[in-house]
Amino acid sequence: MSQFLQQVVNGLSLGSIYALVALGYTMVYGIIKLINFAHGDIYMIGAYTAFFVTTYLGMSFIPALLVCMIVCGILGVGIERIAYKPLRKAPRITALITAIGVSYVIEYTMQFFMGTSVKTYPKMLPDISWQIGAVKISYIQMVIFTVTIVLMVLLTFIIHKTKIGRAMRAVSADENGAKLMGISVDNTISITFLIGSALAGAAGMLVGLYYNSASPLMGMVPGLKAFVAAVFGGIGSIPGALVGGLFIGVAETMVVAYGSSLYRDAIVYIILIIVLIVKPAGLFGKNEREKV
Repeated sequence: MSQFLQQVVNGLSLGSIYALVALGYTMVYGIIKLINFAHGDIYMIGAYTAFFVTTYLGMSFIPALLVCMIVCGILGVGIERIAYKPLRKAPRITALITAIGVSYVIEYTMQFFMGTSVKTYPKMLPDISWQIGAVKISYIQMVIFTVTIVLMVLLTFIIHKTKIGRAMRAVSADENGAKLMGISVDNTISITFLIGSALAGAAGMLVGLYYNSASPLMGMVPGLKAFVAAVFGGIGSIPGALVGGLFIGVAETMVVAYGSSLYRDAIVYIILIIVLIVKPAGLFGKNEREKV
């Protein structure tokens, strides 16, 4: 039982990172019905930004986290304006292929400038842990839990209590109706990319600290896992992204602990297949009917 509880804690810390990335997927899809496969690479940029500002500028944790979120937020808006906005009326497959292309451009641009070697972070957080019964919680895990909760509460507040949040919900429900109400759809979509990309930047820094490494291709697999988490919870649903991320994280650690590390990635795609067969809309998603 003690090993089981320990793996649950480990899985929740990993799942918190997946949840932050999944939120970006689900927010963008909820607004413009686009699967932004470049989102995982924005997460990678967040990890590299954290490495740069902590190694060369000597920033502490909180300022570095804010810089990562700002840099990735601006990058997300730039990608939306340059790559996605001109294709807003194009078929979805066109935007999807473009997203994959943007992903490769970011990855190989980063390889060109930073090389292919893994970068390691300087020591930023104390190497301490707390023993709660049979469960051991490290300082970095506590930081991950805290940052995730704070950002989730802040995001919920923005969505439900602010003018821009109401605009985002209006555009998601009816874009043409939102235009008639005087809402700037272009600005609303850009702000959605800004927020989602900022969350991915925070996740990139957290995972960089958790594994003490950053590499140009580090966003590929976690990005796909976060997408699976968004689908599992119901893509377009913010609570679903959180639940999906935590579930994927726990499932992955359980497979490693009680099975084999060879299957840690396979279990994620098995979950995706099961969800698509049993409940294609996800746990919190709604089946939408389209008129012919």
